[in-house]
Amino acid sequence: MKFVTFSMTDGAHLGLVDADHQVIDLTAAWPAVSAASAPRDVADLAVLGTEGLAITAEIAKVANARRLDLASLTLLAPVPRPARNVFCVGRNYKDHIDEGLRAQGLAPKPLPEAPEFFTKSPAAVVAHGDTVPVHAKATKRLDYEVELAVIIGRRGIDIPRAEAMDHVFGYTIANDVTGRDLQRRHGQWFKGKSLDRSCPLGPVVVHRSVIGDTPDLAIRMRINGELRQDSRTSRMIFDIPAIIEQLSLGMALEPGDIIATGTPSGVGYAMEPPRALGVGDRMEAEIEGIGTLANVIAAD
Repeated sequence: MKFVTFSMTDGAHLGLVDADHQVIDLTAAWPAVSAASAPRDVADLAVLGTEGLAITAEIAKVANARRLDLASLTLLAPVPRPARNVFCVGRNYKDHIDEGLRAQGLAPKPLPEAPEFFTKSPAAVVAHGDTVPVHAKATKRLDYEVELAVIIGRRGIDIPRAEAMDHVFGYTIANDVTGRDLQRRHGQWFKGKSLDRSCPLGPVVVHRSVIGDTPDLAIRMRINGELRQDSRTSRMIFDIPAIIEQLSLGMALEPGDIIATGTPSGVGYAMEPPRALGVGDRMEAEIEGIGTLANVIAAD
């Protein structure tokens, strides 16, 4: 199953994408008996759990279910306004750690012993095709980071590794746009990572049943067509079960929560010379089996 959230005259609608790139409008087709709980985005569907997926499967079997052309829709982020901050994992690919140390003139260090967590504000989330402000007054070193993002599908606290994937709804793409100078200046990552409209997300969410529990997917970023990042998600230091196990310790994860799992090497600040994003630059974050998340840097 592959899901999108898109805009209609009465607000956000949830859609199921078929093999012909047609979208079944699940919000419009939801059974009348439960119309009040008709999901309007991926988080709403995650909250409904197995019952929601069962209804989705029944709607998909209806031959005359309303179908829309995917290319004609205005996509929203799969979760347009997250209920909580986007959870993120820093320094989760060894090659990205190495390039960061080189860029700062630092000697090699041992790998992290535990996931390094930070968050991005809900106001940072934007959709495929939306613009990202250059934030010229705030930063002179705007950068990109392609990441595999996990959507949580079931509530849990103190989740053991062996049960972690049972709490995953699906996967999407995140671009952790960052003000590098802010990140350094403030001595922590939240400010540099939470600029408004700095977290493109989407374009689709692929259900866990399609991709599986141990995704080994090509992950890439192109800037204006130039390949900058090129790796595989299997190279993460901490895999998804480890991330969920550690993040959920003493803190419940909720359906619709988003976890960005880190970025590989190839970011702009570590290039020689460093290269910051500017107005007009086109970012194309691509993950195998999910698609391409494209956004352009715009003037403020």
